Amino acid sequence: MSAFEQAQKDVNTLSHKPDNADLLDLYKYFKQATAGDVSGDRPGMMNIAGRFKYDAWAGIKGMSKADAEAAYVAKVQALLKADGK
Repeated sequence: MSAFEQAQKDVNTLSHKPDNADLLDLYKYFKQATAGDVSGDRPGMMNIAGRFKYDAWAGIKGMSKADAEAAYVAKVQALLKADGK
């Protein structure tokens, strides 16, 4: 099992849900690692959550899969450490 796959499992062991900024970080790194650069149109004004997610992912356009996986793993490790694990 890769460190990226392990981090995907470990993030589910947190004792509380991460805040929105941390969730956006996890989302953008996961999407970049698994799907590559963002594609499609930016969601409309009424889809606020979708716009935040799209913008976060678009902000790391061009990041390699390996770098995105490493950033995801580092983020999960930081959350686990803050959670006392």
